[in-house]
This record gives sequence, structure tokens and C-alpha cells, in this order.
Amino acid sequence: GFFPSYAIEVDIKDASNATCLYANWMMRFLITYESNNGDYKSTTLNLSSSVTHNGSVCGNDTQAALLAVQFGEGHSWSVNMTKNNETYQGDFITLTYNTNDTTVFPDAKRKGPVTVLMKDPLHPVQLNTVFVCHKSYSIEAENTTQIFWNVTVQAFVQNGTVSKKESRCPADTPTSAPTVPPTTANVTTASTTTLSPAPTTAPKPVENPATGNYSLKSGNKTCFLATVGLQLNVSQDKPLLININPKTTVADGACGNTTATLKLNDGNSTLIGF
Repeated sequence: GFFPSYAIEVDIKDASNATCLYANWMMRFLITYESNNGDYKSTTLNLSSSVTHNGSVCGNDTQAALLAVQFGEGHSWSVNMTKNNETYQGDFITLTYNTNDTTVFPDAKRKGPVTVLMKDPLHPVQLNTVFVCHKSYSIEAENTTQIFWNVTVQAFVQNGTVSKKESRCPADTPTSAPTVPPTTANVTTASTTTLSPAPTTAPKPVENPATGNYSLKSGNKTCFLATVGLQLNVSQDKPLLININPKTTVADGACGNTTATLKLNDGNSTLIGF
């Protein structure tokens, strides 16, 4: 689906009115919450057109910089950044969402602010360098997924001017072209002897995944049943096919009155949710 998203630009000044912390980015949040009837529902929390940055501070050699924004009906997000002699790095990210916002959480069982704290996964950035990430990336914690894109941020800005030197995120870094192995078409040989081409071995076909029977119970009754063979096709640096083995996969989840969630964990850090 398409969601309204707004870019945030924060330009924090020091006592001499020089820029010390600059950020421009977009983000949204996917949140799972419990409704009044016991179901677990997923909702999307987007930024509003009106965002404040109260509490943001420049930071220095002994104090962390803090980038803090507030938006909507009592929602807020912040990240504190620390530096050493050569680099700066995000430390902790704090998200507070308010389930009293009935537009986003129309039937939340728990009312009031909920705070989620997580470690910033990004690597350190050299001082006097701006971090840039155009492609989206996400982090997850405590039933929330935070999604970021079009990110530009520099902490501990020197001389009040945002650097033109960039540190790009891995998602923005293009992958190198694959090396072409030598073939009879691109290799010259000094021999004049005619050779028969070596027999080629056909690639081994990928086996179909085994069919698993997965079920959930509500009390003594089965409330969710899935009979399925699962194969994941992960295309990153190169295609990777993963068959989910029913013998080592554990089913978990919950059934509500109008929704049900089935989670399959194969024990090898692969988690699939329906």
C-alpha cells in the first residue's frame, strides 16, 4: 500500500548560531498491538506534516549528541550519537508511540505511551563526513519495525558546514560485476591440435521442498492449519534457494477472534510469518 510520508529536516545550531547537528530523512513504523477483543493487529505509524525537534542537542567530546523529534498525537523518536577521536556513531534509538491516538490505534487494549529502546545497528562514520543512505533499511524490536530511507545525517559538524564527503550505507553501494570464467570462446591457445570439447555437467536441479503440516491450538481445538512446502528465493549478491525443513521447523503464533498469526522458525535464523 501507499502511505503519506514526510521528510524531516533538522538543523541544530550551537551558541554561535553555527550548525552542529544536521539530519534529513524519511521514516515510518510498523507496529503490532493487542486490540480490545484480544486479537493482535498491525498498524502503520507515519510522520505528520508537523514535526518538532525539542530536546535535540549538539553534543561535544564528553556529551552525546541527541537528535529528537516529536510528531502526531504524542509520538516521538530519538537517537543519541557519541564520538571518539576519529568517528561518531549512533548509540541507542528510542521510539515512543501513544496508543491513545485512535486514528492509528482505534481499538488498542493498552492505553498510553509505549517506549521501545534498541541499539543503532549502523557502523561508525568518520568525523567531518556525512552519512547518506537513499535505499530503505529497517530495524526490529518489541513488535515494531522501523523503516528509514533517504537518510542524510552528520553529527558533530565542524565549522558550521555540513561536509561534502559522504559515507554511504551498504544498501547504496553497487556490487561489482561478476568475474567471467575463461571459456573456449575467449581463451587463445598455441596448440594446433584439434581437441574435442569437454563434456559439460548440467547444473543439479534444486529439489522441491518437503511438505510440512503446521498447526496451532486454542485450548484443545486446532485454530490454524497449514499444509505447505516452503522454498525461499533470496536474491542479494547472488540467488540463494533455501528449503524449509519441516522436521526442524517449529510452529508458533496465536489465534484471535478475527485474526490469526502463524510463525515458522527453522532454527537457522529463518522466521516466516503468516
